Amino acid sequence: MLLLNHSNFKLECGTDEAGRGCLAGPVTAAAVILPSVFENSILNDSKQLSEKKREFLRPIIEIEALTFAVAHVFQEDIDKINILNASILAMHKAVNSLKTKPEFIIVDGNKFKPLNTIPFETIIKGDGKYLSIAAASILAKTYRDAYMDSIHEEYPMYNWKQNKGYPTKEHREAIKKYGITKYHRKSFRLLPEQLKLNF
Repeated sequence: MLLLNHSNFKLECGTDEAGRGCLAGPVTAAAVILPSVFENSILNDSKQLSEKKREFLRPIIEIEALTFAVAHVFQEDIDKINILNASILAMHKAVNSLKTKPEFIIVDGNKFKPLNTIPFETIIKGDGKYLSIAAASILAKTYRDAYMDSIHEEYPMYNWKQNKGYPTKEHREAIKKYGITKYHRKSFRLLPEQLKLNF
């Protein structure tokens, strides 16, 4: 069973990101404050749920959350500031976009930077421990997947509709064959060393 709260603060916000390990597209973060009486028996870390369950949960989270926000940080910025900083920036943007300012932030993982003097705690595998982080993981994943589906239409040969920009064998084969697009992260190792790309 996932827990509702980590702190004694009423307005506790959970935040998480999706897409850190991708070769293309943004890193996407969500921030969610759940009501003090929230319950959901299906809600879990997005990686533990099927796409169908994530899509089922997304509107429930959006309707029942006190407030939620989603933010993308795109590949150009990832290349400038690196993926860790981009992930934290996306989480900051999501938290800053909440209609209600949180009193406490719980963050999935072990890296975060202070934001607006709001106290926070990083929690390793927090998306499998706390409902608000699990809810944020689902929103981040579903919003990012929807974005990758939309840019798939522009470059169908990379099959982002299926791989969402992750480094699958098929995605790497397409990079080898067609080169890179404006959506690829140039600071990432897009191909193994023996298949170097010339930018």
